[in-house]
Amino acid sequence: MCNLYSLTKGQDAIRKVFGVVDDRTGNLPPLPGIFPDQMAPVVCQRDGGRELSMMRWGFPPPPKVGTQPVTNVRNVASPYWRPWLKPEFRCLVPVSSFSEYADTKPKKTPVWFALNDERPLFAFAGIWRPWTGVRGPKRDEPIEEEHRLYSFLTTEANGVVGAIHPKAMPVLLTTEEECRTWLEAPADEALQLQRPLPDAMMKVVARGERKDEG
Repeated sequence: MCNLYSLTKGQDAIRKVFGVVDDRTGNLPPLPGIFPDQMAPVVCQRDGGRELSMMRWGFPPPPKVGTQPVTNVRNVASPYWRPWLKPEFRCLVPVSSFSEYADTKPKKTPVWFALNDERPLFAFAGIWRPWTGVRGPKRDEPIEEEHRLYSFLTTEANGVVGAIHPKAMPVLLTTEEECRTWLEAPADEALQLQRPLPDAMMKVVARGERKDEG
């Protein structure tokens, strides 16, 4: 389960790579360690083109599944997730690298994955929704308000990620064609992207820290 990723490229690069025409993020600093319940930039398709805005990471869980925000979505056939797979609720989550934890002793070790050592931008295949309730890290004194929440799809792990975390990996989108399909295509077509990235297209780029400065 991916519960840590980084976004260290500048806003100009994010806008260019993802074809953003409306940037509502303000002055966006590098984000070398993004954790669940934090705010991060997300790209959505609007009538006027692609919009970049800040959302909070983690959907409310299905009924009777606890209270922890759901950061990773695997079972897209579930009735709980199906409404959010419509094009209007799909999004791109810009990423430079992501982490899984190696099961080392005495404590687990963060291992960072990227497309290559330069950490070029790619996207997680995301979904988003509006939600009213109490959310946010405790240090931010969460209050009840309307939030825009996001999560992203996972799939079976490839050989690179599977050596560290064999259960799953995020769905990675690395081309403009894939991003367009995810944002615009009918659900059956878009969900064909829920597959592991080939091993040759990614690598381990760092170990040991809970941030990847890139």
